[in-house]
Amino acid sequence: MTRPDRSRVQDRVGPLVHPAATVDPGAELEPGVRVGPHAVIADHTRIGAGTWIGPHAVIEEWTTLGRDCRVYPGAVLGGVPQDRHFKGERSFLRIGDRVTAREYVSVSRATGEDAETVVGNDTQMLAYSHAGHNCQIGSGVIITNFTQLSGHVVVEDRVVFSGMAGVIQFARIGTLAMVTGLTRILKDVPPYMLVEGDPLRIVTINRVGLQRAGVSPEVQLTLRRAHRLLTRSALDVSHALERIERELGDSREVRHLVKFIRDSQARGMGIGR
Repeated sequence: MTRPDRSRVQDRVGPLVHPAATVDPGAELEPGVRVGPHAVIADHTRIGAGTWIGPHAVIEEWTTLGRDCRVYPGAVLGGVPQDRHFKGERSFLRIGDRVTAREYVSVSRATGEDAETVVGNDTQMLAYSHAGHNCQIGSGVIITNFTQLSGHVVVEDRVVFSGMAGVIQFARIGTLAMVTGLTRILKDVPPYMLVEGDPLRIVTINRVGLQRAGVSPEVQLTLRRAHRLLTRSALDVSHALERIERELGDSREVRHLVKFIRDSQARGMGIGR
């Protein structure tokens, strides 16, 4: 006999809410949702199928969680922005599918009428980490314990933060970057690079992350040469980018690196060299 697909069976099971939980009648819980004791789910929320809300977790209003998320005890998702510009307007937190929020994670909804804070699919936020208002976090990101993202931070896909990193508001962290522990980020972090320290410096390419993402050895070598031009040559950033474009081919990764850094210069943020 063929075994039933667990996800399909789960989708046919109604939400299971512990009697000690508090769920507003206006909350929408899809099939297979489980809510633990003393959890609180506010009005104007939607919890996707198969998601588990652990004991004492809080889901504030205007928050949406996707399918198969896991929210651990003490986490607070969709709290009011920690921002003096917030005036009580309606704003949102949108969380994708298969997101994990470990113990005491906090993610604020946005400042600005109908603005959004976004967390992409398959992202993991580990214990005590925080993402502030209007953050835009991509897919497959790992935010390790005690890392703090200020408001309006943009994190592209598959970035990894080690523990206790701190990110200034409006900073951008590029695709497949690696931020080491205790790093203070006051500038943008270019994609594919490993950064550390205070002041921030680009150490090398994120070799392990690139390998795991299936980036070819040839492209990795090109990115390593780009790193040398950016950080170990006597060239300023603009002239280094010109040489990268002229000498290092036309791979998707090189194009993204060059565009990211040019955009960073135009915004006045710059990169740590």
